[in-house]
Amino acid sequence: MNIPQLILSIILFLLSLFLVAVVLLQEGKTAGLSGAISGGADTFLSKNKAKSWDAKLARWTKWVAIIFMVVCLVLSLV
Repeated sequence: MNIPQLILSIILFLLSLFLVAVVLLQEGKTAGLSGAISGGADTFLSKNKAKSWDAKLARWTKWVAIIFMVVCLVLSLV
């Protein structure tokens, strides 16, 4: 294994750990459903804060997944 393969393998490993962490930090899609059925009284600000945090995590997930796939392709070509 040469130096570029080693560096790309380390980057790929770190990206995979980060991708798993970002996916696990996201709130499930059914989490808001229980509050709607039981009539939970969330304030407008708390709902927007959760949505913005989830939106950031979703954006991070997309970008990290794209970078992960590119690094996988580059590693397979090297």
